[in-house]
Amino acid sequence: MAVDRRSFLQSLGSAALAATFPESIAKALSIRPNHHNCSIADVEHIVILMQENRSFDHYFGTLDGVRGFADPRAVSLPSGNPVWYQPDSSGGYILPFHPPAPDLGLQFLEDLPHDWTSTHDAWNVGNHDRWVPSKGPVTMAHLTRADIPFHYALADAFAICDAYHCSLLGPTYPNRYHMWTGWTGNHGTGGGPALENADGGYSWSTFPEQLEKACISWKIYQDQGPGLDADHDWGWDLADPYAGNYGCNSLLLFEQYQQAEPGSPLYQNARTGTNISAGGSLFDLFRQDILRNNLPQVSWIVSPEAYSEHPNWPANYGAWYVSQILDALTANPEVWSKTAFFLTYDENDGFFDHVVPPTPPQTRTQGLSTVELTDEIFAGNSEFPAGPYGLGMRVPMLVISPWSTGGWVNSEVFDHTSLIRFIQARFGPATLGEKNITPWRAAVAGDLTSAFNFANRGAAAIPLPGIASYAPPDNNRHPDYSPAPPEQQALPSQETGTRRACGLPYSINAYGDADCTAGAFKISFANSGSQTAVFQVRSGNTVAGPWTYTVQPQAEIVDSWKFASHGAVVYDLSVYGPNGFFRAYKGQLGSKTSANLQSVIVYDIARGGITLQAQNLGPASSELRVRNLYDNEIVTRVVERGEVFDRFWSLEKLSGWYSLVLSVESDPAFQQQFAGHLETGQPSRTDPQIGTVMAT
Repeated sequence: MAVDRRSFLQSLGSAALAATFPESIAKALSIRPNHHNCSIADVEHIVILMQENRSFDHYFGTLDGVRGFADPRAVSLPSGNPVWYQPDSSGGYILPFHPPAPDLGLQFLEDLPHDWTSTHDAWNVGNHDRWVPSKGPVTMAHLTRADIPFHYALADAFAICDAYHCSLLGPTYPNRYHMWTGWTGNHGTGGGPALENADGGYSWSTFPEQLEKACISWKIYQDQGPGLDADHDWGWDLADPYAGNYGCNSLLLFEQYQQAEPGSPLYQNARTGTNISAGGSLFDLFRQDILRNNLPQVSWIVSPEAYSEHPNWPANYGAWYVSQILDALTANPEVWSKTAFFLTYDENDGFFDHVVPPTPPQTRTQGLSTVELTDEIFAGNSEFPAGPYGLGMRVPMLVISPWSTGGWVNSEVFDHTSLIRFIQARFGPATLGEKNITPWRAAVAGDLTSAFNFANRGAAAIPLPGIASYAPPDNNRHPDYSPAPPEQQALPSQETGTRRACGLPYSINAYGDADCTAGAFKISFANSGSQTAVFQVRSGNTVAGPWTYTVQPQAEIVDSWKFASHGAVVYDLSVYGPNGFFRAYKGQLGSKTSANLQSVIVYDIARGGITLQAQNLGPASSELRVRNLYDNEIVTRVVERGEVFDRFWSLEKLSGWYSLVLSVESDPAFQQQFAGHLETGQPSRTDPQIGTVMAT
């Protein structure tokens, strides 16, 4: 039996936790998955709930095993400080902080600016250093396991994606358009591009129309409430925030749905809802369809305002709502055994996330791409500044399914169009063509299939976390809670330990080469994997950059930096890529005593390790020093001019992770670092340095 909202929230901090809080999760874990084909063909129902306005770090920055607050390879800002030290208007900085209010998961935390302009300003062309001026100090506030234990228990029980980005650097509606249509009308017709939460009038094609043409059943579950079909209100301005759809069924802003006739598929599946005035609820209809084996092949759920997790409303109201969905789905074990349930968030509101999102280069001076960039760069106008549409900031994505049990982390790059891609992967891209997704986005963002193990036979119940007490909530909307950063600041800690990691399709590398005569440094970006990757390059000693490079599988891009033109004698370049990939090159150009090593990491999957090869191209012999940051082993060797240093490191005990720092005794300015994961396409463990090494 489903637990009512008040009892559920009371149970979060009581002995009743073991009896009520885990029930929906425990029951979902106890049901074995359908294994008729042992493939994606076993998925018969896809259910999507897109909640509101939370960033990944804001919710899960302290969760063990994910790239959160103890990410050992987070970017540095132009100031030289780690990304956590966000500059404020006084010349100081604000670190991520945990607000001191009790029962934080039940606080009505204030909403922050999250429009196109302020979000592009916070991102700052990839410098990622204007969060506080653009969003305000509360941007750095975050929650922990003790605040939102249900969300963390879902991550412990199923799979969490720590490289899932919202689709657009901007607000709710344009991001939801990506989920339902593949873009935001980027081509400029049909009312697009739509960059704000406007009133609609759009007419470009939508993905549910593709489902309808392919005879794939679909439906949007929403509470109708007064106003859904009148005066273009569409459920937004409701007196009762516990009813309606909060205006988040963005399909109702499209003319083909507004003009749909009663009885037509678009009307019946997208415009209708449960009748609140008659005492019904979304869950009544949803549960009824499940019990009667009438759940469509593809379903979207749109929550009312109070349960949407939008700031101004408590996160744990959303936890109760999600528990009700799980209760309904598992009420019919046969249905749940064939269901993939995706829980994600439309955008990050104004809440900080430390990962700089992958974006296409706007101009040649900002990078290169082997993938065409058609319709991915907004040219700007009098209302909105120019910039890439996305990808946007990271948001939570939990993959909740009988085929995703076990507390996995998936670090493949995804965005909201990945939901469309997953549906296409299940029912066939030939059957479900979606031409709105741009070539760049289709190449960069995966299809979410790597988050599933279709050979998985299910998992046992997990131990549940101990959590702090919560006061019983009332039914009122309270004033906004606007916490101030603490006077004594400190970086937040992250839970220690590793998690199971999904196999990824990446195999990328970068090779640095100093041209001392030309005063330049060249980097080659190579991709021998099966998935397109985005590299980001940052300079530690010039005002230029950052730069971004999109490289298709079996392709390579080469670019060069002439530091003399920037008045620099010393080069300092860092390269970032998916799943903790990192290369750093520091040294001097033009000096007679400068070290010059041409270095490369060679992957050896057969032996489960890597080889560092470094040829001495300098003017004299050099004593090389290699430090392994995972075990602090130090290797030293004198390498003659022209000679190659060659050494193998086994990574079996580290689940494929490596981080080597190469230096030269005779040249203190010279240093190179090579870090990342030996990708085999097979499951492994998350980075053991996460949670143990803090940025300083």
